[in-house]
Amino acid sequence: MALSANARSNGGGSATVAQRYGLPISLPTSNPNNITSLQKELMDIMTKPTPGVTAFPDDENMMRWTATIEGPDDTPYAGLTFKLSMAFASNYPYTAPGVLFKTPIYHPNVDFSGRICLDILKDKWSAIYNINSVLLSLQSLLGEPNVSSPLNGQAAELWDKDPAEYKRLVLARHKAPEELDA
Repeated sequence: MALSANARSNGGGSATVAQRYGLPISLPTSNPNNITSLQKELMDIMTKPTPGVTAFPDDENMMRWTATIEGPDDTPYAGLTFKLSMAFASNYPYTAPGVLFKTPIYHPNVDFSGRICLDILKDKWSAIYNINSVLLSLQSLLGEPNVSSPLNGQAAELWDKDPAEYKRLVLARHKAPEELDA
């Protein structure tokens, strides 16, 4: 039996009581089912890689991953690689992961903080989706933005009106993954 978050935050006395009765002092950050699910997905990603996407846990933490997607051919993002962070809730796969672009990106459905407007990451999430399907959906979104529901209104407007200026802004904002780590 674990102590509640309130009991743990009440000071040193709580830890002493927990230790006296052999109770865990900290709450688990995940449950065995989602760890098993994430381990299975990692094995699938490693044994059956999908061209243009990668994803791996961060520093042995199965709840936080780093992913990359390559920009699709015949789009303003062709030849570019984008780094993303993924965070999984304790009830994954029944809750969508939190996904952010770490690479600066100019896109109608991504704001300048890297937050993404994509229905499967919000109200259309289903447990049938997995890490790979999320990354492929994001890769598809690069070439087929939803300009009727933009987070970046200027990008949505330029997407159809001025493709050359749009591409210039994409390239001006992009940084290679190795530049992000520096």
